[in-house]
Amino acid sequence: MNLKHIYSPIAKDLFKVDSLLNESLKKTRYAAILELNNYLLESKGKGIRPALVIISAKACARTSSAVTSALTKIASAIELIHVASLVHDDIIDASALRHHKPTFNVKFGEDVSIAFGDYLYAIAFELIASCKNTDILSCIAQASRALCEGELIQVCERDNLSLLKERYLLIVKKKTASLFAASCQAGAILSQSRQLTQDSLKEYGLNLGVAFQIIDDCRDLTGSKEKLGKRPGLDFKMGELTLPVLNLIFQEPQEKKNIIELLRNQDDEKAFRSLSFKFLNSSAFEKTKQEAFAYIQKAKSSLGHLKDSSYRRSLSALADYVADKIESDV
Repeated sequence: MNLKHIYSPIAKDLFKVDSLLNESLKKTRYAAILELNNYLLESKGKGIRPALVIISAKACARTSSAVTSALTKIASAIELIHVASLVHDDIIDASALRHHKPTFNVKFGEDVSIAFGDYLYAIAFELIASCKNTDILSCIAQASRALCEGELIQVCERDNLSLLKERYLLIVKKKTASLFAASCQAGAILSQSRQLTQDSLKEYGLNLGVAFQIIDDCRDLTGSKEKLGKRPGLDFKMGELTLPVLNLIFQEPQEKKNIIELLRNQDDEKAFRSLSFKFLNSSAFEKTKQEAFAYIQKAKSSLGHLKDSSYRRSLSALADYVADKIESDV
């Protein structure tokens, strides 16, 4: 099942999000900023987070025109926060490609990219503030703080070869899953659903986000530049211990010394290919898949409080879509 089919119940809502993003990014009077904004609009991602906001809200109840207007703003804001984090991420990681195109830091320089990421955060919170909902503001502000904390912890722990799985999961929950969770929770808050439903959807988003990142880390080891839209092995080249590598060390203890040596040769393409081969041909690959699938199952189980609808089915299908990605590059 593809995203177009999964998003079909909210296709009109996503069109409104795209329209608002265009409007928000094109109303500047400054040509230099407009160039940046247009480049961003040309590099559209999968839109998972704004879709989660809308689907979660509509899975809870019928939405009024006032709620629909707020949904569009919140979904757009969360997408801007996500993109801002990617712009800053690419600077930190010295990434050259994203979505098959040069990253902002490559095309416009690091100084401009830092300021542009901040600019996107500002637009996002301007949209959130216009909804005049302090619960939504608190929800997204907390997620933004968690995202930044996750990034800081990850950067500070680079080259720490004693990193444990618990620390890896802490970083993933903060840096990636927090915004997934906030997307779902914000949608539930906007639909004025009961607390149990809000908590369940937040849990769904958190578990989906963890699975998403585990699978993304797997694909970083096993995928190709053509399928990923960026150079594979970036985590490896930055000296980061992701779950696939941690599992490889745990499952193949006799290889620990060799694996750590490969990690120390981060700029060696041959070393990366060797690590990728070891992972794909070890029990660590299956172990990592099963851990990702366990989070997918937890996410789907969290939907039990929702009535059956096309929106609930879309949430379940989105979890399956994420799970299928782990096999797509092998």
